[in-house]
Amino acid sequence: MDLNGKHVVVTGAAAGIGEALAERFHAEGARVVVADVQAEGAAVVAARLNERRPDSAIAVRADVSTEHGNKTLVETAEGRFGVIDLFFANAGVGVGSDPLRTSELEWQLAFDVNVHAHRWAAKYLLPGWLARGEGYFCSTASAAGLLSQIGSAPYSMTKHAAVAFAEWLSITYGGSGVKVSCLCPQGVNTALLRAGDDPAAGISSSVVRAAGRVLEPAEVAEVAVAIIRSETFLILPHDEVLTFMRNKTADYDRWLGGMRKLQARMLGGA
Repeated sequence: MDLNGKHVVVTGAAAGIGEALAERFHAEGARVVVADVQAEGAAVVAARLNERRPDSAIAVRADVSTEHGNKTLVETAEGRFGVIDLFFANAGVGVGSDPLRTSELEWQLAFDVNVHAHRWAAKYLLPGWLARGEGYFCSTASAAGLLSQIGSAPYSMTKHAAVAFAEWLSITYGGSGVKVSCLCPQGVNTALLRAGDDPAAGISSSVVRAAGRVLEPAEVAEVAVAIIRSETFLILPHDEVLTFMRNKTADYDRWLGGMRKLQARMLGGA
């Protein structure tokens, strides 16, 4: 996919990976919709992009935790820049810990933002894409969606579901011109990872940091653009994730045992 002149929507784009994606797509020549529930942050990013190329970006306050928020986002973006060529469902939350301590509200928020937002966006994108015979859906899941997340059941479950939905989209509509990619990074230097460094947040961030190098958002965006150009499914900024996946599928029980040992080591260190 050549991004020059394309219309791209990025959710969760006020900061972190989403901001870096918006910056990188814009640098490729795309018109960018910077969507985020944090309206002020989105406006700052869009203004910066417009300084570089006037009338090439807009900020949209979008609460993707609701179906209405996704519907409105798609309609607003299409009203400004026409047909959406690439929709990047990047917004995500990291809430909750084990099922005994996670509230029902946290469970609902995790599923609404990390999973339902993807299917709601697709619900309003697919009719136009199928009629047109092309469209590109990208989603940010996590290495946790391919492996697992020690410390947070809601994060692990919803990120697995996000990968599953992306796979289903590709299987179901890949023959009709719809391309799908799924971003599954490990540690990235974002507010989400840094918030987990608080001892009260548990060991999730410590586990992520122990698993490999923490990348900057711009590094992740660079890899994402390369994969989108090649129109392949998995976006893996951390090469070791593929090795971990192979180890998991080669011997599931051994892999589970290794994860339990890692958890015990991190808890002991804590």
